[in-house]
Amino acid sequence: MPEYDDETAEFADEQSSPLTDESVEETDEAAVAVQAPEADEEYDPVKELRQKLRYAPGDWYVVHSYAGYENKVKTNLETRITSLDMEDFIFQVEVPTREEVEVKNGKRNQVQAKVFPGYILVRMDLTPESYSCVRNTPGVTGFVGATDRVDRPAPLSLDEVLKWLAPAVQAEEKKAKPEIKVLDFEVGDSVTVTDGAFASLPASISEINADQQKLKVLVSIFGRETPVELNFNQVTKI
Repeated sequence: MPEYDDETAEFADEQSSPLTDESVEETDEAAVAVQAPEADEEYDPVKELRQKLRYAPGDWYVVHSYAGYENKVKTNLETRITSLDMEDFIFQVEVPTREEVEVKNGKRNQVQAKVFPGYILVRMDLTPESYSCVRNTPGVTGFVGATDRVDRPAPLSLDEVLKWLAPAVQAEEKKAKPEIKVLDFEVGDSVTVTDGAFASLPASISEINADQQKLKVLVSIFGRETPVELNFNQVTKI
């Protein structure tokens, strides 16, 4: 049987000794640091747009056009970019829009309105040729942003571009994530239809589908109850 000296025995004791509370705590913290996933951050379309703009080639310039003809001028310019082989210098043309509510014939409709009527944004590398391509497009009356040279307009800053383009991406995000109406209905409730072919007619709720935000209501038509499927936002409680 092999003999151990005192020094060897002491080393063996150290190797087999249990972990202290402090070392266990450090080990646990390390494991948590490795295993714990990062919390999902809420998606911010404006933040993502800022990142895209930061690394996109070219600078943004404001071009003045006739009010009401912005989309036509955009089409004209995009056609010239192709025909003059300027794709390597002029990268993007935008007519900035935002969503607004328009009331027509007593009905509220979501419409796309120009952020700044009469103006267009162009992302480009400014050269004499690209300047001429844009400036001589039918409907363009000039660049905005004066400098000491007419053919050297001042580009927009990143924050200025965001101010123009953010409303459109915010509207798209709102469409992608429609507002969820809080369930405030019960079977048997009396409601008034507010939208669609049966608008203004009274009805009673016969079924509720909370997941799809839909109701089945009974509408009295010619003295007979007719089942109709509607969204939550198409009725109001009486």
